Amino acid sequence: MSFTVSLPPSVVAKMAKSEDPGDGKEGDETKTNRREDWKKMKELEEARKAGTVPAMKDEEGKDINPHIPQYIMQAPWYFGSTQPTLKHQKQQPDTRKAYAGVDQWYRKGVKETAVTKFRKGACENCGAVTHKKKDCLERPRKVGAKYTGSDIAPDEYVQPQLDFDYDGKRDHWNGYDISEHKHIVDEYQKLEEAKRQLKAQKLETDILEEEEAERQKDKDDLEDDDKYADHIDMPGQKFETKQRITVRNLRIREDTAKYLFNLDPNSAYYDPKTRSMRENPLAKTGRSATELPYAGDNFVRWSGDAHGMASKQVFAWEAYEKGVDVHLQADPTKLALLSSEYKKKKEDYKKDLKGSIVDKYGGQEHLEAPPRELLLAQTEEYIEYSRHGTVIKGQEKAQVKSRYEEDVYPSNHTSVWGSFWKDGHWGFKCCHQLVKESYCTGEAGIRAAETPMPAIEAKQEDSEEEPETLVEQHQKRLAKDREKNKKKKQKEKRNKKKKQARRKRKKHESDSSSSSSSSSDSSSEDEEADKEKEIQKALKAETKRLAEVERIMALDERKRPYNCMYESKAPTEAEMEAFRRKRMREDDPMAKFL
Repeated sequence: MSFTVSLPPSVVAKMAKSEDPGDGKEGDETKTNRREDWKKMKELEEARKAGTVPAMKDEEGKDINPHIPQYIMQAPWYFGSTQPTLKHQKQQPDTRKAYAGVDQWYRKGVKETAVTKFRKGACENCGAVTHKKKDCLERPRKVGAKYTGSDIAPDEYVQPQLDFDYDGKRDHWNGYDISEHKHIVDEYQKLEEAKRQLKAQKLETDILEEEEAERQKDKDDLEDDDKYADHIDMPGQKFETKQRITVRNLRIREDTAKYLFNLDPNSAYYDPKTRSMRENPLAKTGRSATELPYAGDNFVRWSGDAHGMASKQVFAWEAYEKGVDVHLQADPTKLALLSSEYKKKKEDYKKDLKGSIVDKYGGQEHLEAPPRELLLAQTEEYIEYSRHGTVIKGQEKAQVKSRYEEDVYPSNHTSVWGSFWKDGHWGFKCCHQLVKESYCTGEAGIRAAETPMPAIEAKQEDSEEEPETLVEQHQKRLAKDREKNKKKKQKEKRNKKKKQARRKRKKHESDSSSSSSSSSDSSSEDEEADKEKEIQKALKAETKRLAEVERIMALDERKRPYNCMYESKAPTEAEMEAFRRKRMREDDPMAKFL
C-alpha cells in the first residue's frame, strides 16, 4: 500500500497534454520510468506488510495499517489531501450533528416573576411576553392587560429543544443534579471524622493503660510469675488488625468440652463442624439455666439484653432509612427514647384504628367471643408435631366431602340454590326465584311470585299494550308445557284404546276355531319378544353412542374429529323406545336419586 496524490481530472488532462510530444506516442524512456516506479511501490508495499519497513504515517503521526486496501486508504481527488490520511473515512465535522451536553437538561421548578407593568410587545390579553394575543390560552378579558395594566400574568418558561444521541437517551443519570449528592458526602465525612476521633481517644487510653501497667509492674517486682492470661490473648482468639474481627477456632483446653456435659446420645445435638450446641445439654437436671455452667449457645445468644439490643439495632437501621440520624453505639439514650415513643404511638394508632372500625361497622360482640373450639368443646382439626415442636401433619387442606360447592350464596341470596321446589323446578328459598342466575329480590319476590298478576285493563285505542314481565312470560311457558304434556297423554290413551279394540276384534274373529286362536296368541307373544330383543339391542347401541358423545365432549375443541360421514335416516320404533328409556327427565325431582 502506497500513497499517491489524487489530482482533479482537469489537472490530469493538462499534465497529459504537456507530456504529449505531439505525435500521440510516449517515449520508451517514460514508459520505463513508470514501470520502475510501479515496481518500487509494489516492493515497498510488500515490505510494509511484512513488517521490515515502518508503516506509513498520517498527518497526526499515527501509523496506517498497511493491510488496508488501496481504494479505502486513497482519498478522493475532491478531498484535497496532499499526504496520507484516513480522515475521509470518518464523519466530517460539517455533517456531524450537535447533541445536548451532559450538563444540559430541562429546567424544573422555575420560579415565576411577578410583573406590575405592561411591557411593549407582550400579550394584549394577559400581559405575558412569551406569547401573542392569538396564542393566549387564558380566558379573553373584557378589557385586556394592555389597557388596564393590572393582573399581568407571569411569563411562561419555554423549555429548550434538547436533542440527545444514542447514549444520552439511555443514560439513567441524565439530568441528575450533582449538588444532591453533597449531603451523602458530608455524612460520610462526619462518620470518618468521628472514627478518627474515636481512634485518637483509644490510642490515648491505651498509652495511659500501658504506663499504668508499667508502674504496677515496677511495684510487683517480687512476683515473678504472672497471672494466667494477663498480658496475652486468650486461647481460641485471633485478632486481625486489618479485618477487625475475632476468629474463634479453638477452646481453652482446661474447660470441659460441650459434648462432655451430657453423654446421653439422645440429649442436645452437637455439630462438630461448627463446634456448636444450640440446645441445653443439662435441661433435665432440674436446675435453672443461670445456675448451670453451660446452657447451650441459644441461651448465651438470647440471654440478658441480647434480644433487646438486636431489636434496637433493627430499629436504628429502619430509622436511618427514613432520614433520622440515630446510632446504637454513638447515641444509645436517644435511640431508646425514640424506640419507646415509636412503640407507644404504634400501639395507640392500632387501638384507634380498631376502635374506629368497630364504631363504624359494629361487631364488638364477635371480638369478645371465645374461640370456636371452646364454644363447641370439640374440633376436627388434627395436627401432628415432631420432637422439636415443628408441625408434621395437620396443615393440609381438608378433604372435600361433596363435589358440589357448599354454603355458596350468589347474587346477594341468603339461601343456597336448590332450597326451593315448585312445579318441577328448583330455586332459591329466600325469594322463590326459579332462575339460577337471577338476583335476590327478598320478600318482594315471594309476594310477586305468589300473587297472581291482575288482568290488564283496556286502555285507549291509540295507546299501546304494556310489555309482559319476565314472571308472566315464565308462567305462560310453564302453562304451555303443561298443556302440551296433557294433550300428549290424551293422545297416548286414545292410541292405547284403539289397539285394545283392534286386539278384541281379532280375538273375536279367531274364536271360531281354538287352533287358530292358540296360534294367534303364540304369534303375538313371539312378536312382543322380538320387539323386546330389538329394544334391548337399541339400548346397547344408545349406551355406546352416549359414551362416545361424552368422550368427544371431554376432548379439546381443536382435537375433536369431524362428523362428515354421518348417515342421516329416520329412527326406528325400537330406537325411539331406547331413547325414551335413556332420556333424563329434568323436571323429575327423583331423577337424581334413582
